[in-house]
Amino acid sequence: PRAPRRPPQTMAVTLHTSQGDIKLELNCDTAPRTCFNFLALAASGYYDGTTFHRNIKGFMLQGGDPTGTGKGGESAYGGYFEDEVTRELKHTGAGILSMANSGPNTNGSQFFITLAPQPSLDGRHTVFGRVSSGLGTVKRMGAVRTDANDRPIESVRILKARVDGAPQAL
Repeated sequence: PRAPRRPPQTMAVTLHTSQGDIKLELNCDTAPRTCFNFLALAASGYYDGTTFHRNIKGFMLQGGDPTGTGKGGESAYGGYFEDEVTRELKHTGAGILSMANSGPNTNGSQFFITLAPQPSLDGRHTVFGRVSSGLGTVKRMGAVRTDANDRPIESVRILKARVDGAPQAL
């Protein structure tokens, strides 16, 4: 007889934004280092007050950079950490949570939430969660006016990022 398969290990983070709340379910069993990074940064207040600095219509919303430029941010590990790309988790629709990067193994603090299926990103960005509630908020955020560089005209902020429940590791 085979041992019973252990249930998926998930955690949740709620982003309280200037547009409403977004609850994110994290896939800690398939992307443990990425989830730990996100959980540690959220628990420490790192994301509080940051903006979604990039908003590409019908594509994705990007945040997690304390400088607001898209060029800053550091992981909970200090510097970059490795990708955790899997065949199971893909950019299948709106509300997929994934790490932003500038090439292989350059994960830091920045992340994005998809606004539609994005199969071209599969295998290049670590998917580590999904929106479990607040997809309407994500859609509202995706509809804000942007400039020619995909920066929101009106600031869209993470007021507070909070880990739901008390993770033992943090």
